Amino acid sequence: MKLAVVLFNLGGPDCPEAVEPFLRNLFSDPAIITLPGFLRLPLARLVASRRAPIAREIYAKIGGRSPILEETEAQARALERALAREGIEARAFIAMRCWKPFSDETAKAVAAWGPDQTVLLPLYPQYSTTTTASSFNDWDRAAARAGLAGAQARICCYPDEPGFVAAVAALLRDALAQRKPGLAYRVLLSAHGLPKRVVARGDPYQNQVETSAAAIMKAVGDDELDWTVCYQSRVGPLEWIGPATDAEIRRAGSEGKALIVVPIAFVSEHSETLVELDIEYAKLARESGVADYIRVPTVSTRAEFIDGLARLVMRAADPGGRATERRRICPPGARYCGFREGTT
Repeated sequence: MKLAVVLFNLGGPDCPEAVEPFLRNLFSDPAIITLPGFLRLPLARLVASRRAPIAREIYAKIGGRSPILEETEAQARALERALAREGIEARAFIAMRCWKPFSDETAKAVAAWGPDQTVLLPLYPQYSTTTTASSFNDWDRAAARAGLAGAQARICCYPDEPGFVAAVAALLRDALAQRKPGLAYRVLLSAHGLPKRVVARGDPYQNQVETSAAAIMKAVGDDELDWTVCYQSRVGPLEWIGPATDAEIRRAGSEGKALIVVPIAFVSEHSETLVELDIEYAKLARESGVADYIRVPTVSTRAEFIDGLARLVMRAADPGGRATERRRICPPGARYCGFREGTT
């Protein structure tokens, strides 16, 4: 059996000139700005043009471009090797939502390869309408346009998948081993934020982030650790879910705490980790009197994580399998839960 695996992620600009069109694509997404197209598209152009100079300055700090495509390519090749060890002929393709390669290009490539089955795998462990659902909707359109035939299974989420959890926990234990004597540390489990109104409408993301955090800390196995979940990357005037990561950094400084910051919703390094966490928040920590600031890397191509993805793919490719282990993990109020009966 020839198995295609499509890895979904947001993408990022590959040069300074790509920053504004990348932002325009981001804000044109109806999952991000929920307005009719005749209002959303002009607004997206306006917001992108205003934010582009700031965003270009951010990317300039990491070489003028996002490394997310190269990171995702490495994950794709690692996943292929993991599946090959299981005797599966698999090829991993990449479909980005807001920059190249887009779903249209990838769907054509998948169709040309001619797989017997396709598994759709978001590189978002926690499901949200703004990420996974948006990528799936875009893929469905592109796949239909490309005439992509054959069975397609989709993995909706994996917030507590054992491989993902083990990879983050191992990285956190490495950071804990770097603690300086005489300092009291707090662990901040930081995820990308969402406007409160998105969650209030029934998006399960916040619940799934908390599921990930609880599973990771249980795997670390230290009941004495001081830890909290927080949310970063707020933009715009809307009220966002909290507590905010920057507010938690200031609180830690006022309470005499050192910090270990763990990204738990990002699986690869990009601007939110390399700039926001490593540069901006590290500076804020120094200014807030935080005695030590340690940032835990993303899971990237760690063996535990890649093996976990391979297990998800194999389970999804099995007609009788379910990536979510035949259970809905979202609470009853999660109107937009990605798990549906009859799908993976």
